Amino acid sequence: MAYSIYHFFIHLCQKKSEFLRENKLENFPFDEQMLSCINKGKFPDLAVKLNKNDLQFTGGELIELKDSQSYSVSSFNSTIPTGEKEIERLMEGQENTIRTQMEEAGNNILSVPIRQVFYLIRGRKQSNIKVCLTHGKFFETVPVETLISESFGQALEERLNEIGESLSGSMRHKLLRIFSEQHTFSRTRNVDDASVRLRFRIMTEVKAGANILNQNEYTQIGHNTLNFAVPCHDESEKNREQNKMRIAVEEMNCSELFDQMEIFKLQHLFNGEFLIFQLSLPNIV
Repeated sequence: MAYSIYHFFIHLCQKKSEFLRENKLENFPFDEQMLSCINKGKFPDLAVKLNKNDLQFTGGELIELKDSQSYSVSSFNSTIPTGEKEIERLMEGQENTIRTQMEEAGNNILSVPIRQVFYLIRGRKQSNIKVCLTHGKFFETVPVETLISESFGQALEERLNEIGESLSGSMRHKLLRIFSEQHTFSRTRNVDDASVRLRFRIMTEVKAGANILNQNEYTQIGHNTLNFAVPCHDESEKNREQNKMRIAVEEMNCSELFDQMEIFKLQHLFNGEFLIFQLSLPNIV
C-alpha cells in the first residue's frame, strides 16, 4: 500500500470516534506505520512516509496539529502557515530529530525536496465539533516574504511617523527586502555582556475570512463533520483529486467510505476554490 495524505485522511475517517474525546489532538491514535516522524509541539508534528516508484502518490506530506476549545484556529507560534516547505530547511542542525526519524523510517529525504503542508484542525463549540485536514494554501494567500516585509513596513512607518522622520523610497525598499526572511528573526542573538540571549518570534493569527471553522464565512463546513480540503482550480483538478481519494480508499479496503463522503467546492474568501471531502460524524460510539 502507498502512503499519502489521502490515506492519512481515510485513517482519520476510520478512527473518527476518537475526535469527540477530550484527549489532546496530539494523543490521537495515529497509524504510526504511515508516518516517518512524530514530533509533539515542533513543526512538523507529523510527516507521512515517502513512497518509492509510485506514479500516483509521492507521500512525504507534512502535518501540523491545531487543537482549539472554540471554532477559532489556535495561533501559529514561530512557524508561519504555508502550502509547501523546503524539506532541507527542516534538516538543519547536527542533532536533528526530524532527519533522524525520517532516515530510520527508510526515507530518501531529499528525493522530494518540496513538501506539501497540511493542518489538522479540531474545533469545539458547546457539544459540537469540526475537524478539518486542510492544505496550507487555505492560510497562505500571499507569499510569506510579502507578509513579513509588509508587516515590518507597517511597523516601520508607524514608528517613523511617531518620531517625525522619513525614509527615501529606495531605502525603505532595501530595508523591507532585508527583513523579508523569517530566519532573520528566528535566530538567537548574542550580545556582549548581556546575561540573556534574544530571539524574536513571529506569531500568526488566522483572520475570520480564512478560518475554515468559521460558521458565518464557511457554512458548508457543518457541525460534527470531518473534512479534507485541497486547492481546486478547475474540473480537471477536481477529477484528479477525486480519483486519488477513490484509489486510496480502495487500497485501504474501505471503498464504502467514498460513497459516504459529500464532495463539493468551497469558495475561499481570499484564495479561490477548494475541493472538500466531507464525512458526517453523527454516530459516534
